[in-house]
Amino acid sequence: MSMLFDRRAIFPPMGALRRVLDCGFGTGLWAFQIAWENPRCEVIGIDVSPHHYNPEESVDNLYLNVDNLNMPLQFHSNHFDLVNSRLVAGGIDRNRWHGYMRDILRSLRGGGWCQMVEMDFNAQSDNGTLTDGHALRQWSAKYIQAMSQFKNPEAPRRLGHWMRHAGFTDVEERMIPLPMCGWSDTQREFDIGAANQENVRLLLGSLALHPFTEQLGMTITEFHVLVAQARAEASNPALKPYFRLYVCVGRKPRR
Repeated sequence: MSMLFDRRAIFPPMGALRRVLDCGFGTGLWAFQIAWENPRCEVIGIDVSPHHYNPEESVDNLYLNVDNLNMPLQFHSNHFDLVNSRLVAGGIDRNRWHGYMRDILRSLRGGGWCQMVEMDFNAQSDNGTLTDGHALRQWSAKYIQAMSQFKNPEAPRRLGHWMRHAGFTDVEERMIPLPMCGWSDTQREFDIGAANQENVRLLLGSLALHPFTEQLGMTITEFHVLVAQARAEASNPALKPYFRLYVCVGRKPRR
């Protein structure tokens, strides 16, 4: 994903950083980069699954903790310069989003920024050749159906609205097509798609296994057949497939 953002880890205009919070640190790479590049900045990461991170590759100003984003954030008010929230929609309960936004706003200092990145897993085609009859579109429909029971699949498209409702100002939103394979005529976007192909292959299986088999009642055979077909279509340049990635930034008022 760093290629998509031209290696930029921070999107809003920031001065010297003192305290940064990374919500859902995952592999820990983003938090590590910020801590490494800003040695005088305290970087705190929270995640419900901390096993993704290798503590041997750490720095003194990086602190990674186990926490559940569905619970109120236990940080002082007016504490952070920047809060990063990336790809957490699969874990945030559907009735938690407004409280989550308010928690982030409260924990930011006046003038501090929040940046959010979320993926819409409703598969798209740049040339319109992907139809509801394709396995990739069926995968999307089933994933949205399963996740809708407890999560909010519309969250990526509603980040800006929720930010404004919570009280953020200077809110800016952007949708970025993320190619599933190398199909673009533009070299940069082709390279992004080619680099993303293996990620898509993995997530089509890992994201869907529990929702499809436990919530939708698919047999393991039906699951593997659908995923195999979806993977083949996701890697087919003729379909020009992509997911929509939503980026949103907002600022806490100074007063």
